Amino acid sequence: MSSENNQKNFIRTLNLFDATSIVAGAMIGSGIFIVSAQIARDVQSSSLLLLVWLLAGIMSIIGALCYGEYAASWPDAGGQYVYIKKVWGELTGFVYGWSLFLVIQTGTIAAVAIAFAKFLGILFPIVSSSYKLISFLGFSISTQQLVAVIILVVITGINARGVKDASFTQNIFTVAKILALLGIVLCGVIFGLKPEVINTNFATALTAPDIQISPFAAVAVAMVGAIFASDCWNNVTFIAGEIKRPERNLPLSLFLGTGLVISLYLLTNLIYLSVLPLAKIQTSAEDIVGATLMQTIFGDTGQSIIAIIILISAFGCLNGLILAGARVYYAMAKDGLFFKKLAILGEKSKVPENSLYLQGAWALILVMSGSYSALLEYAICTALLFYIITIGGLFIARKKYPDIPRPYKAVGYPYLPITYCILALYVIINLLIYRPETTWPGFILVATGIPIYLYWKNKNKSVDLDIEKIKNLPHVEKNTQQEVQKIN
Repeated sequence: MSSENNQKNFIRTLNLFDATSIVAGAMIGSGIFIVSAQIARDVQSSSLLLLVWLLAGIMSIIGALCYGEYAASWPDAGGQYVYIKKVWGELTGFVYGWSLFLVIQTGTIAAVAIAFAKFLGILFPIVSSSYKLISFLGFSISTQQLVAVIILVVITGINARGVKDASFTQNIFTVAKILALLGIVLCGVIFGLKPEVINTNFATALTAPDIQISPFAAVAVAMVGAIFASDCWNNVTFIAGEIKRPERNLPLSLFLGTGLVISLYLLTNLIYLSVLPLAKIQTSAEDIVGATLMQTIFGDTGQSIIAIIILISAFGCLNGLILAGARVYYAMAKDGLFFKKLAILGEKSKVPENSLYLQGAWALILVMSGSYSALLEYAICTALLFYIITIGGLFIARKKYPDIPRPYKAVGYPYLPITYCILALYVIINLLIYRPETTWPGFILVATGIPIYLYWKNKNKSVDLDIEKIKNLPHVEKNTQQEVQKIN
């Protein structure tokens, strides 16, 4: 077993490039290739499609600029969990961490793993949800689920070896998928631009779309997809305890990573609209707009190309999510709010191996149950709610902790944080009105964290009382008292 010092301390080994790679790599998954189809159906307008992506991008960049202040002041493992706990209290911090474990992080991990398997099926048709390996009493395992399980186990294993291995993997795949996205943009510019499509898509840019709700409400509802595709930029804060010069590298990585990804997303959507008519974007097979684009440019070969690109993208995204998420449960365990063994770092790896394994196990259960897609829909509003809580908390943090070092202060404060909160609240309100079936369940899931928190607190309180009683017994021998002290 490792020494107490090794169990408690992370080693700062990651530089600015590594941190930026985690930001960009966690953001770029399969969403950019898929969600534009649903957005186009929601807004019925090329200009509004771009507006949705622009607003989601602006929100992500503002969020990154705000989180940079927290990250520079509190560069601790757990990131956003730590910020919420310090500003809003332990209960709110726990509810966030619990939501992350229950669905936000693990649900995303499960969804990306299934996406990886799904696109592998384009290259190898035997990998399919309809090809059942086992079917017994209503329970079945498909080849698609098996591949998702295998990829989760492999990447969790890579991360359990140590942060250097995980970071090296992240760097390779992040660079690969950024180059792939740039390649798609260049292919569209060089081989695919169609003046007649551009004229058709943008000729009616200022014309009101033919939708049942107002354009403003439609944009808000449609932003769910773009926000999901642009999410996870905050994951680098979870791993803050392993980043060198965090007061400089964390704020910079947040800004550079989000800025790069959002620019690529906007360029990619411009290419979609310059090659494909809006109707073709809306009706892309299985909503894979990226495949429709590449097939239009390169024929049937384009589908294989996009499948390989998405496989690279999904693998890198999974690695970033698995790498970062485990640090939150580690931080919760350090605070006595989760299983104690999650707060132990591996003797050789210096990473929270138990936390990685628990996260992986729950993600596997979500994959096998098939419930991840519904849970993810529920999670969008809750994720936005916690972003509002965190970014709005900047105002409280500056008053509550006026004397803490602030090597970096949020750019545009107080106007940009207020802007973010207004935009996010507008999205949530419209989702509650127009998509109540996928928003209210999310808030109910969050609320389950309250009784769980009370359980952990009461459990720890009982243990503390028992230890105190033992320590105060007059007949307890010295060596027994020392053992109790170790437990305490």
